[in-house]
Amino acid sequence: MKLFISADIEGACGICDWQETNIGNHYSDYFLTQMSKEVAAVCRAAQNCGFDEIVVKDAHDTARNIFPNLLPKGVHIIRGWSEDPLVMMSGLDKSFDAVAYTGYHSRAGSGDNPLSHTMSTKMQLVKINGVTVSEFNINSIIASYYEVPSVLLTGDKSLCESAKQIFHNIGTVAVNEGFGGAVKSMQPEDAIELIEKTANEIFSGEFIKDSVLPMPDSFVAELTYKNHPTAYRKSFYPGAKLTFDPRTIAFETKDYYELLRFFLFVL
Repeated sequence: MKLFISADIEGACGICDWQETNIGNHYSDYFLTQMSKEVAAVCRAAQNCGFDEIVVKDAHDTARNIFPNLLPKGVHIIRGWSEDPLVMMSGLDKSFDAVAYTGYHSRAGSGDNPLSHTMSTKMQLVKINGVTVSEFNINSIIASYYEVPSVLLTGDKSLCESAKQIFHNIGTVAVNEGFGGAVKSMQPEDAIELIEKTANEIFSGEFIKDSVLPMPDSFVAELTYKNHPTAYRKSFYPGAKLTFDPRTIAFETKDYYELLRFFLFVL
């Protein structure tokens, strides 16, 4: 069996400030290590449950955050950005049996994580078919596009609760709860243990059919930027247009991959 893991950091245990997310400063090494340990916990559970191939996509900022030596032997990691439309899910295809998401965070416009955003801090809101979405929403649709179940999510409490409304059987571990500019978090080793325990429970069971979303007939994206000149410039992407709101552009397509291509150039 094959497992794909998409790993972010703004939902890692205890993180609450942008300085803690960037490589190369004295704030970040601790949280990069915590991010790596949370991913490693999922990998150990997967190997314990019979996955013989595990691919980790380092999916935050530089995509050079995870310490590869902290991952179990036999795991493969994708570092850096290929610049293809799958972005945080780059490397995924139909050959995988399941997808897990670690360190994920609430959407742009949410007050549930001090670091809430969707793909870019330039965004105020990102909507697909009228629903405001997070990076998890965008990426779980990618998984469904390739007919791969989304089975595990770790991150902040609000995101985990919203994921349960979409995927009723997804395993979740809420390591943080945000309020204002603060977070209340688990003790980090407790978080790692709970992530591994939950992953073991999920991976040892059957992957539920409702973990793959049905594809709608068409997709309409509405992107609201914090600044209207940005929206104006992005509106020149072929097929995009400004809406009645000068900060918002819209784009419609029948193919989700084309929506991802649009996102690659405008988010």
